[in-house]
Amino acid sequence: MDRRVWVVGIGDDGAEGLSERARRLIESADVLAGGDRQLGFFPDFTGERWRVQDGLRAIAEKIRAAGERRVVVLASGDPLFYGIGSYLAKVIGREKVAVEPAVSSVQLAFARAGLAWQDAAILSVHGRPMRGLAQRVNRHDNVALLTDDVNTPAAIAKYLLSFGMTEYRAFVGEHLGGPAERTGWYTLEEMADRAFDPLNVVLLLRDRPGAAPADAGTGADAGAGAGAGLAGTGGMVPAGPWPLGIPDEAFAQRKPDRGLITKREVRVLCLAELALRPGAVLWDIGACTGSVSIEAILHTPDIEVCAIEKNAEDLENLRENQRRFRTDFVAVHSRAPEGLESFPDPDAIFIGGSGGELAHLLEVCADRLRPGGRIVVSAATLETLATAQRTLLSLGFSVSIHLIQTARSRPILNLTRLEGMNPVFLVTAVRGAEAEHGKGGQAHGTDG
Repeated sequence: MDRRVWVVGIGDDGAEGLSERARRLIESADVLAGGDRQLGFFPDFTGERWRVQDGLRAIAEKIRAAGERRVVVLASGDPLFYGIGSYLAKVIGREKVAVEPAVSSVQLAFARAGLAWQDAAILSVHGRPMRGLAQRVNRHDNVALLTDDVNTPAAIAKYLLSFGMTEYRAFVGEHLGGPAERTGWYTLEEMADRAFDPLNVVLLLRDRPGAAPADAGTGADAGAGAGAGLAGTGGMVPAGPWPLGIPDEAFAQRKPDRGLITKREVRVLCLAELALRPGAVLWDIGACTGSVSIEAILHTPDIEVCAIEKNAEDLENLRENQRRFRTDFVAVHSRAPEGLESFPDPDAIFIGGSGGELAHLLEVCADRLRPGGRIVVSAATLETLATAQRTLLSLGFSVSIHLIQTARSRPILNLTRLEGMNPVFLVTAVRGAEAEHGKGGQAHGTDG
């Protein structure tokens, strides 16, 4: 107990729920810091009180300036679980900070629900945007969510319902561990219509198979022959998990001009060339149905995707596919490069369509691309190929080219034939440290 800064976890039951060790730490403190609710549990404390109200950096600076005074910081639950403990240890020094945890709200929630939680996903929308939550939840059968006064249980329920995620039941624990504790199980529809105390934790349990409808009557369906690619689904598109290489027929796409989609074989190679890693930012330019964006997210969920599409009808199909595959990402209606200025700088860019302005678009993309980033261009014509290679080389990229030419089997009477697909060139450009290490292919050449 010789460390100068202690972070003590406290539950909703206040001082009564503290261990004897935690009480002694607080009683021996020169300074007691915390929020109004935590400080209110100790009205008889005679030392100095600091209200944590101006952000974590401010309280860390006050602790640094406290000299040899012993400071105890009060935090809700386990201070190392989305709490102040890890921040103070990082900025002040782990050798100067010790933590005395209480039971976390998430642990209490699972206990009250009677659910094991060793395999649960712990997600937070506390002080964070909801965007991207759909794909993060959809990967798991058992999820705990930390909420706030904007991303409430009702708001979460409405959000998940917009993606058709009705196979989840919700458990909400309010004021867990305190005298006002209240818990209950709800359908998402029920949770969407209720108000809950701001101090709550939401658990989501998938208790039945989920499926998003592939409605042939929407005008944005997969069209004739969809049954071949979705055999055994009973007319429904499964909610996942999806293997790499989603059948083309699973995506909503334009009618009668079917085929305006990055084909499955090309899409898989595009993802390999983009070399996405968790935390990366991907731009999908000329996104059309959104198949590349969607498959990228399903394969590497912890990425940020920004898509742009100039055709309003295609954008509607993209939005239907977002709902169908439970992928939530930025998608704007614009003709690139207009509209790109609002996107964060990318680590990878896929260009499936350029509207005839490829050279200028590549210049804009090159200016925004982060060091070590990649650009992948899908070219269906020799002219697009030539423009892409020439422009990227002039911009100092290492360029490689793949020619993709495949065929699919088709029945003919009681026999089988092969039907060739249109050839596609993939132009991959890499710069920075990755290109220097030879990961981007031959400089100023092709490997196709």
